[in-house]
Amino acid sequence: MSMSSMSSVGHRAAGSARLPAGAWVQGGWMRREEAIMGTSISVELWSEDPAAGNAAMDLVIGEMHRIDRGMSPHKPDSELSRINREAAVRPVPLSEEMFALLARSLEFSRRSEGAFDITFAGAGRLYDYRERIRPTDAALAQACAAVGHQHLELDAAARSVRFARDGLRIDLGGFAKGHAVDNAAAILARRGIRHAFISAGGDSRVIGDRRGRPWTIGVRDPRRPGEIVALLPLEDAAVSTSGDYERYFDAPDGARCHHILDPRTGKSPDSVRSVTIIAPDGLTSEALSKCLFVMGLELGMRFVESHAGVDAVVVDAAGALHYSSGLLAAGAQPRQ
Repeated sequence: MSMSSMSSVGHRAAGSARLPAGAWVQGGWMRREEAIMGTSISVELWSEDPAAGNAAMDLVIGEMHRIDRGMSPHKPDSELSRINREAAVRPVPLSEEMFALLARSLEFSRRSEGAFDITFAGAGRLYDYRERIRPTDAALAQACAAVGHQHLELDAAARSVRFARDGLRIDLGGFAKGHAVDNAAAILARRGIRHAFISAGGDSRVIGDRRGRPWTIGVRDPRRPGEIVALLPLEDAAVSTSGDYERYFDAPDGARCHHILDPRTGKSPDSVRSVTIIAPDGLTSEALSKCLFVMGLELGMRFVESHAGVDAVVVDAAGALHYSSGLLAAGAQPRQ
C-alpha cells in the first residue's frame, strides 16, 4: 500500500485525469462528471467508437437522474417522499424496484441485528449539520421509539409497504447510491463496455481492468484532506467508503456529530473514522460499510468476513489502519 494525493470527495481511480465532458485521452478513454443525488457522479470508460462511448455515458447519467427522482427524500414528488407521507396511514403500493430495495434493506437489518436500518431517518431528521444543531437526549429518545425495521411491513402479494408506528420514516441514503452504480454497471455491460469506472460519491464500481492493469482506488485519510492511507488494485468489483468526515460538525463537548447514526441510539458512533468495503456489488458494499461503522471494529469485521467475497479496510478512532483477513492474505500490511 502506498501514499499519494486524491480527491477528498468519494473515490477516484488513481491516475485518471479530470476532463471536460466527453473529452478523449490517448487510446479512447472518455470521462464525464455531474452533480446528482447530492454528490459528484462520474463515469470513465474505454470506447473505440466516440459516438458509442458518449451514448453509453448519456445512459448512465440518465439512470442516475432517474434514481434521484424516485428515491430522493428532498423531492416531494419522489416515490420515497410519498411513502414517508402516506405509509403510516395506509399501505402504499410500490414499484418493483422500490419493493426489491426495501426487501433487501430488511435482510441487512435482520442479519446485522439493527446496525443497518433505513428507518434511522426518524432520528436523523433532527440533526442539522449546516447549522451545527444536534437534538437533545430527550428528543432522540422520543424519535428512536419510532425507529426499527420491525415496524416496516412489506406485503409481497400486494407489493406494498406500511408503517406500523407513527413517526417512522425511511431514508435510502445508505443504499441508493450503491444501487445506482450497480445499475450503471449493468447498462455499460449491455452496451458492450468492458473497461469502466463509475463513482457516486463514496460508492464506486469498476468493470474489467484498466486495459492491462487493475483500477487503483484510493482510500482517503479521514483527518488529512488530499491524502490517502491505502491504494486498492481492483477488477470487476464494487467499493464503498463511509467516513465521519463527510457531513459533520464538532459539538462544544468535543463529540463529532456525523451523518452515520446508530439506529438504536440515534447518535454517531465514534470507535472508527472510516470504513471501506470491497464486494461483488454496490448494494452489499454500501450496506456493509454502514454495518461495520455502527458495530465497531471487532464485531463489525467478523460480520463482514461472514460474507463471501467481501473485504474491508478500517481506520479506527486512533488513526490505525486495519485490513480484513482476505486483504492481509493478499499482502496488505496494517499501519502501526
